[in-house]
Amino acid sequence: MLPAPLTMEVRRGAIAELGSLLADSRVATSGRVAVAVGAGQGDRISAVIASTLGEAQVFRVPDGSVDAAVALGADLRKGAYEAVVGIGGGKTIDATKYAASLAGIPMVAVATNLSHDGICSPVASLTHESGKGTFGVPMPLAIMVDLDFVHDAPPALVRAGIGDVVSNLSAIEDWQLGNAERGEPIDGLACSMARTAAEALIGRGDSIESDAFLTVLAEALILSGMSMVIAGSSRPSSGGDHEILHAVDQLYPGTSNHGELAGIGAAFCFFLRRDTARLTQVVDCLRGHGLPVTPGDVGLSTEQFTAAVELAPSTRPGRYTILEHLRLSEPEIRDRVEDYVRAVGR
Repeated sequence: MLPAPLTMEVRRGAIAELGSLLADSRVATSGRVAVAVGAGQGDRISAVIASTLGEAQVFRVPDGSVDAAVALGADLRKGAYEAVVGIGGGKTIDATKYAASLAGIPMVAVATNLSHDGICSPVASLTHESGKGTFGVPMPLAIMVDLDFVHDAPPALVRAGIGDVVSNLSAIEDWQLGNAERGEPIDGLACSMARTAAEALIGRGDSIESDAFLTVLAEALILSGMSMVIAGSSRPSSGGDHEILHAVDQLYPGTSNHGELAGIGAAFCFFLRRDTARLTQVVDCLRGHGLPVTPGDVGLSTEQFTAAVELAPSTRPGRYTILEHLRLSEPEIRDRVEDYVRAVGR
């Protein structure tokens, strides 16, 4: 049987209806459930929770660090909770996923932002003293997205989710390349789910102001996460595009967010493949939603982006993508970056 959440709801007022979900005996039998909320909207979320969950224990998650997740995990174990609900953006959900795995209890994810596909993915991306790392975790037992909160989130972060989903198209090409060149096993269903998520978004004319678009974006991000569960790795949603973004994060932390860098990475990888049709489609989609396309759009010089592309393969040792396939030298990378900027620059 394929892994799947008990429920997936994308609508306004979702948090106010948490009580009915948590009454499901498959989530908790005694009703002893903890709630973890982020720092940004904690007070507002706590007020909504109080009206629907009564005396539920609420824990504040200060950030998306390993330390915060470990501390929450310890609190969950001490309290003998049956389940934990993580409510917030990506950092809060990732910290709660990891804490739930440490405590050995199921987790319900309630997203208030749509910045990347970590809503239901089997990994938690957390910061630590050496930078940022990813940790394998079980996927959430149930998933909800509250559109009221998403509409109030910073628009740039919501748009970033578009870049993360669209990068699936590049990741799938890389997985197929690994299959053709190295005989790497490939999962057709995982590929199909990741591709479907991207194709559902890439041709739409509306954007994040619309409930209809946000619903499709939320479903696409969740579908991307599920494709990774089925694949048993991040392969269907993470290729050379994500290698580049991780390299940028290492070399120039704070440059931009995950989804924006994933979009730039995907466009550049399609340029390297000389796939003009896909490159045009991806660039048009990114620009149509106000997302960056060139390194300069996020404040990176040609030299900085060249250094990131050169470093990129080392961020995922053993993964085969267009970057490993071409094995470009530093001067060759710089030439390609300059050609890319000329080709897609405004």
